[in-house]
Amino acid sequence: MTPRAFVIAGPSSGAGKTTVALGLMAAFRRRGLLVQPFKCGPDFIDPGHHERVCGRPSRNLDGWMLSPAANEAIFRRHAAPADVSVVEGVMGLFDGANGSGRGSTAEMATRLRLPIVLVVDASKMAASAAALVHGFATFDPEVGLAGVIFNKVGSPSHYALLTDALARAGDAVPLGYLPRDEQLRMPERYLGLVTADEGVLSGQAVSHLADVIEQHVDLDRVLSTAAAVAGSPGRTAAHISATRVRIGIARDRAFSFYYEDNFDALRAEGADLIPFSPLHDRELPHGLDALYFGGGYPELCVEVLAGNVPMQQSVRRFVESGRAVYAECGGLMYLAQAIEGADRRSWPMVGVLPFTVVMTDRLQQFGYVEVAFTQDCLLGAGGTIARGHSFHCSRIAAVPSGISRSYRLQYTLAGIEEAEGFSMGSVLASYIHLHFDSSPGLAHAFVEAAARSRSISHEVEAPR
Repeated sequence: MTPRAFVIAGPSSGAGKTTVALGLMAAFRRRGLLVQPFKCGPDFIDPGHHERVCGRPSRNLDGWMLSPAANEAIFRRHAAPADVSVVEGVMGLFDGANGSGRGSTAEMATRLRLPIVLVVDASKMAASAAALVHGFATFDPEVGLAGVIFNKVGSPSHYALLTDALARAGDAVPLGYLPRDEQLRMPERYLGLVTADEGVLSGQAVSHLADVIEQHVDLDRVLSTAAAVAGSPGRTAAHISATRVRIGIARDRAFSFYYEDNFDALRAEGADLIPFSPLHDRELPHGLDALYFGGGYPELCVEVLAGNVPMQQSVRRFVESGRAVYAECGGLMYLAQAIEGADRRSWPMVGVLPFTVVMTDRLQQFGYVEVAFTQDCLLGAGGTIARGHSFHCSRIAAVPSGISRSYRLQYTLAGIEEAEGFSMGSVLASYIHLHFDSSPGLAHAFVEAAARSRSISHEVEAPR
């Protein structure tokens, strides 16, 4: 089968993009197809659900953080071996950074030359849905709207009204619908959907999704709208260095926010990635040269993290040995002195960063961030420019004046700048989730720092 791909988009957030995308992935897999998932934008949570359904990592495509060439390479490299690729969009179809369209689903679909299947919430509409589709189909002539899947349809007769109106407008073909079904609703919390690590998508739930899609969506017609994918050599095994270092990756329910391509970039530089769990393991794996703590929801697991004193001691000894440690967002919270919850109860953490993190009731400095390195640090030389994303509901209570800061941040939404990127010895910690492919050399610098750590004894001093 020729590899094919299409984009799932919506008029706005909440239209049902994720539900439809997951259902199509599940239905195509049931047919025996190899399905490659992608997610537009910086989101970590939806890709986790994609991987749960497809059995292979989802890849982020981002028109703001990454160059057109980087997005093209990531897409071609992973779409070419698959039978069908499903690219889930972000927000509304044309919504991008600062209203510019940069980073929007429409921009990505146009650059990759992929058709769009628009998901429309029809719960409170009939013929008016065709007017909405007409607007999206004609807003930008370069954006190809191939078809429509209606969500939250009340009955077959309701769907008939929608399809009749769509036929009169003549802008896109109806591909099917999802009925109103509470079993299709996915639980949410303050940073988006509940994560895949929490088991919200059971085998039964995935099977039900596939059943609904098979019953109400024309899968053959969806496939016929998809575009053929041309392959690209990309980052192949020939480009991956021999193992030089071992980097421990914190991965469990508390730490699951990672860009999969960051891992690929590290492997390409010669890193062997060793997972460990700050929640459940009692000590770090032996023989590590560096640690990478990603983001996640440590605040939801704070009691277990605080209670796992042996792991905290193991991490402290690792830091004291002078080996490299990189922490983002949730990782920064874990390395802090303590996390203070909304109830003002304080839970002790690793304590290698001299401040407390306080949970808040709203997002703090949400959005894209340009990061300028103001001095040499774990990820590169001073003057390096990288890009990432800020996405957290906590703040640092007070930062001691003496702590070194390696970043100058420029937030795209707020338009403000601040010094960040806390550097203490061999530790670099930040709230910013950096995409390593946003700047050449980030992964190389991290692996080089880990390689320098090989001169330090691998054996952490045993607890006395």
